[in-house]
Parts: sequence; C-alpha cells; structure tokens
Amino acid sequence: MPGVPPASRALTRPRRRLVAAAAALVALTAVGAGSLLDLRTPAPKSAEAPAGAFSAARAYADVQVIAARSHVAGSPANEQVRAHLEQQLRGLGLETEVQDTVAPEAGQLSGAAGGATLARVRNVVARLPGTDSTGRVFLVAHYDSVQTGPGGNDDAAGTSTILEVARALTTGPRPRNDIVFVLTDAEEACLCGAAAFAASHPLAADGGVVLNLEARGSTGPVIMFETSRNNAKLVDIFGRAAPHPVGTSFAVEIYRALPNDTDFTAFLDQKFVGLNSAYIDGGAIYHTPLDTPAAMDRGSLQQHGDNALGLAREFGRTDLTDLRSGHDATYFPVPGGLVRYPGTLTLPLALLAVAAVAALGWLTRRQGRASTGRLAAGFGLALVPIVVAPVAAQLLWLAITAIRPGYAELLDPYRPIWYRLAVVALATAILFAWYALTRRRIGPAALAVGGLAWLALLGVLLAVAVPGGAYLTTLPALAGALGGLVALRTRQTGPWPVVAVTAAAAVGVVILLPTVVLLFPALGMGMGGVAALVAVLLGLTALPVVDLLHPQAGGHRGLLALRARRLAVLPAGAAAVAAVVLAGVGLAVDRFDADHPAPTHLMYAMDAGTGQARWLSHESDPQPWTDGYVDGVTDVGDDFPGLGDGELRAGPAQAANLPAPKLEVVADATAGGERTLRLRLTPQRAARLATLHVDTSTATVLRAEVAGRSVPVEPRAGKWGFGLVFHAPPTEGIEVVLVLRPTGGQVALRAMDASDGLDALPGFRTRPPAVGVVGSHSSEMLAVARTYPL
Repeated sequence: MPGVPPASRALTRPRRRLVAAAAALVALTAVGAGSLLDLRTPAPKSAEAPAGAFSAARAYADVQVIAARSHVAGSPANEQVRAHLEQQLRGLGLETEVQDTVAPEAGQLSGAAGGATLARVRNVVARLPGTDSTGRVFLVAHYDSVQTGPGGNDDAAGTSTILEVARALTTGPRPRNDIVFVLTDAEEACLCGAAAFAASHPLAADGGVVLNLEARGSTGPVIMFETSRNNAKLVDIFGRAAPHPVGTSFAVEIYRALPNDTDFTAFLDQKFVGLNSAYIDGGAIYHTPLDTPAAMDRGSLQQHGDNALGLAREFGRTDLTDLRSGHDATYFPVPGGLVRYPGTLTLPLALLAVAAVAALGWLTRRQGRASTGRLAAGFGLALVPIVVAPVAAQLLWLAITAIRPGYAELLDPYRPIWYRLAVVALATAILFAWYALTRRRIGPAALAVGGLAWLALLGVLLAVAVPGGAYLTTLPALAGALGGLVALRTRQTGPWPVVAVTAAAAVGVVILLPTVVLLFPALGMGMGGVAALVAVLLGLTALPVVDLLHPQAGGHRGLLALRARRLAVLPAGAAAVAAVVLAGVGLAVDRFDADHPAPTHLMYAMDAGTGQARWLSHESDPQPWTDGYVDGVTDVGDDFPGLGDGELRAGPAQAANLPAPKLEVVADATAGGERTLRLRLTPQRAARLATLHVDTSTATVLRAEVAGRSVPVEPRAGKWGFGLVFHAPPTEGIEVVLVLRPTGGQVALRAMDASDGLDALPGFRTRPPAVGVVGSHSSEMLAVARTYPL
C-alpha cells in the first residue's frame, strides 16, 4: 500500500502535540470521574432525620430484626418476622391484614424442575387510603429468606425500606392515590406470594403501578433494571421523581431476555405496570450465611429508600388512569440525571449515525487523509480488538478460576475490584497494541473512521434486535462522526480540531464508562468479556485522542523511526503489565478465609423404604471438602424426582433415623375406567417442602387438584411422569386429588419431603472456618423419600 503524506494521516495535527494530549486526557478524565461519581450511593441519614425523610438508620433497625436468622417460608422464624411486620404497620395506623392462601408459582404452574409448584403463603398487606384515588400504587418486597442465609440484603433491604417509606408517608399529607404496601411470602421458593396477591387479592383486582424492591448483593447503586412494556411515561416519572435515578434501557432489554424472575414477574403476568429496582454489587454473599445485616451498605439502603419514597409520592399524586405510552423509552444515566427519549427515535438515530460516519469517510478521502483502500482496511482491522478483547478477558478468567476453582460457585469474587481493573487493562492493552501495529501502515484517520463505522453498524443491529441498547453505540458513533467532520472542516493547526474530537470522545465516556462499571456486577466476572467489549468500544470512540499519545504519524526514518515505533508500543506494554499485576494482586488479596469462605454445595438424600442414603453435590469439580463426601456422577431423577433431573456428584452415606412423609388414602373410588384417589400427604418432621410423583407406567394422570386448586397435568420425562412440589406445607398435611387411568394393578407414588441442616446427620463433618455454603436453594438440603404402591 503506497505511503500517505504525514500531514494527511490524522484527523488532527496540533502543533503542540503533548500539550493537546494532556489537555484532552485531563478533560476526559474529569468527564469520566464525574460520570462515576454520579453512581455513588448517598450518605445514609441518621435516626434524627426529619420525619418526612427516609432514614437508613431507622430502616436498619428493622433489618436487624428481620434478618436476625434464616426465615424460610413456613418456618417459625418466618412467623416471627411476619408478626414484627404486622406490628410495625398497624402501629402506623394502617389498615393491615394477612393474606393466608395456597398459590401456584408465578408465570406457570409447572415451571419447577420437580413438577407443578405451589406454596402456602401469608402475605402482609397494608393500605394507606388516598384522598381522591385514580388507582393504586403498590410497594412490594418479599420478607422470606433462603434457607442458607438470613437475607440481610435479600430482601430485608426491600422490606425495611417499605416500612420506613410507610412511616414517612403517614407523617405528612395523605396522597391522592391509594398506596398499598405488599410484603410477600415464599418469593425464594416460587414467587408464590406475589402470584397469590396479584391474581386473587381484592386490592389487586383493578391493577395499578408496582414498585418492586430487591437486592442481589450487599452494595452498589440501586439500579432500576426492569419495567413493564410501553414504559415511556413510567421512565419519565422515574427520571423526575427518583432523587438518584440509575437505570438503563439496555438493562431492561437484557433482563427481559434472561430466565431470571422476581416478584415483579407475577405482577407483569397480571398486566400491572411498574418498575423493578435492586442493588447488585457484592454478589459473593448472595443467598449465603454471610448475607447478614452487618454486610449491608447503608448507602445502598438510603438510595433504595430515597428513590422509593420519591416515586411513591410522585405516583401518589399522578393521574394513574393511563401510564402506558405505546412505546418504550431509551434512557441512561448521566451526571445530574437521566437522559431519556422516545424509543421511536432509535432506528432513525442509528441510520443517521451511519450516514454521518459515511460523510466523515467521504470527507476524509476527499481531503487526502486516507485512500479508499485504507478506509476499507481500517474498517476491517477495527474488528480485531472488538473480537480479541472479550475473548482474551474470558481466557483470563478461565486462567484465574483454574488457579482458584472456588470462584466457579460464586456470582462474583468477594473482592472483585482487582479483577475488574485487570479486564479493563487487558482490553486497553489489546486496543493500544492493535493501534500501534496498524497506525503507521493504515493511518490514524482510516482507523478512526473504521472504528466509528463498526459502532454505527452495531447501532443499527441493536436498534433492530435490542432497541433499548442501541444508544450504547449509536450516540458515540454519531458524536464521533460529527466531531471528526468539525475537525476536518476547521483550521487543522488550531485548537478546535482537538476540542471537537475530545468533546465527541466525552460523549462516549459519559455513555460507555458507566456501562462498563455496571456490567461487572450485573454479569459477574464469569462474563467479564462483555465489559471488555464495551471498554474497547469506548476506546474506538476516542481514537483521535488516543492518537495524540503517539508520535506524529509517518515522516521518520532510521533511528527516529525505530524510536517512534518503540514509543508507540509503550502504552500497550504498560497496560499489559498492569493487567498481569492487577490479576496477581487479585489472587493475592482475594483469598478464601473464615470471613470469605470457599463456597461448597452438599445435600443428603435417603430412601426410607430401602434404607439407602447418599451425599449429593452439584459441584462439577468438587472442592477438597466436598470431595470427602462424593466421588462419581449419578442421575437421581428415578430415586428423588423432587430434586429434578440432571446429573449430580454422589457418594455413599449412613442411613439416618428419619421418617418419610406419610401418604394416607382418604378416599378411593373407581368409575368408568377412572380411579379417583383422595390423598393426604403429611411430613413427619419440620419440612421446607414436600413432593409427590406418579409412576406414569402404572397410571396416566388425567386431572389433579392440590389443596382445592386444580393444577395442570403436563407430562415430565422419565419414570415419574407427573409431579407436584408444595412449599411451606402445613403441619396438618396437604390434600391431593388424583384422577387416574390405571395401566395395571397398583399405582406407584413417590413421596418426598426436604428440610434443611446437615449437622445432626451421621458421618457429617463440620466445615472448617474457610469453607462455606454456596448460595443455592438446595444447599444443606436433607431429603427423605419413599414409594407407596396403592
């Protein structure tokens, strides 16, 4: 490829290159710092805060009561928490009741691995009547915890926030609209409490606006990560009324595509509108015994409360008759607020960005700064860092988990900051190395245009496939193209070209830098490659500024050329060294110890009929402690269908003196070739759940009813083709009615119940201090099953 005159190879060529570079970097650093500082949580307010304000200190007092110990649905500890909630709400003078019912899981009745899923739930519901209500505003959080931890953050944070918001609202003028406080039960089990309220409670009959409060970690900004569809009006209110509005339409798009659910799902199923918020950093303690009140960041609690109170007041005075706008909004945080615009502009803006980049390419070629061949080469080569950086980040994490395999069981390391910085440094090293290797041959202008072209094209793809995320690349591409056009049309040796490209890069920093920061806790280090990709896209928006760090393009010969090339690779080398050092620091700092234990998974399953027992673990590569219990791989679906399908690690265990759940025949009638069995399934010990499965080789299940509620009959794979799971079973047992068509003589049914805690089992050895419990719904489970031929 023939050479290009030195003066024609960059979008800018300031006379004082080092001064221009320093000024641009200072400006971008200031913009980046402002963007990140805006994500900080507010200072927690003391208990002496004004009565009408939210106080994290006052809310934290409730956190300490709610999360004093694990309080899984149906447990005595959960009853104590429920009594506290009732007392607090009634003490505020609110109309308070307990909705006590049996409900299916949200979304679908047969979504659980073991079969159709139900639970006995007891929701605490309180109402603050409005003065002239146009609808109802529902503040929702769940008060149950997982069996493996006290739920100091998940969701004592949301529950205590609602109590404190209720207190603040009752101290001032009554709102126009009804405010309903819904503290749901059995969210961790099956979202059944929310499903019961949304589908059958009289206060929910006419729908309304839902503000769901969650936590999936222990710290970080509260992110509004999910909305109902056609959310433009809701997002506008969020941007105006939330004192600390952090949320992105990209997060909403991603969450909608994921299989994850919260109580918000149950309300969406019933056509409510609303917003779902949570803080998500510090995910290592999620669902573990470490999720204690002491682990909570009071600043995150304060932000939860400030936003919830501000939104409750705004929705409390808004006409709620029509909050659906007909389209989703595009929105993202910037220093001082939330940028939002109609989603209908997404594709036009993406196409405008493509046109602007094309115009920049045309002007670059016309002014002789890059030939058509170089522009094409710049476009093709710009794909290299886009692909290589995320792949390298994933390989880095694979190497780290090979050294520290316990990370595989964590959402995120306990102290992830060093690893996050290592990924950013690695992406920076790849971008700088790519630029140093291609800059002299292709030219800075062609590479800058090529990078922007990829951003613009990605914007079009996102506008079609994931509209809420298109702004991530469309707006930086559009700004970069406009900045480049201004740079080329102004006096090249003056300051304005540098000002133009720096301002354009600042747009990319404002949009993409917070995205990188938020993606790490949202996806965890296991998907750090996504953050690396966004970091590279940020670098591509700033290539004209990056170019200022390099010697003047071209024009050097001999020793000067060699020296220029060496100087060009210095930034890449420094970033590569930083990546290695940061990863090493992470390994040195984030070691497993008593305060940060290695997560392990273990459960116990026994067949009371045969007396055979085994230890089970879902660890694919068992840690040393777990390895003492399990060895080979087995499929427990035939023996313990209530645990779901799939292979688990297993090892022999001593049989414990534990009773199986009792299955009694209350009535048995046959007519017209159909056999109707009325059964009572009663756990003989304190059980968190009970299951019942039918061997469909002995009978075909035609209809089924549990606690007076019909359940769908959907065949499952394997021997036990029909099953049901009941969480929080009452002590008097569960009544089940099965209408069957027998295929032979006896019908075989498999009953199982499960409790929590392995300490009293024969052969169990207490975990050492540096060995912990993984945050799983089956951790520490003790299951007992028996087959009943009827």
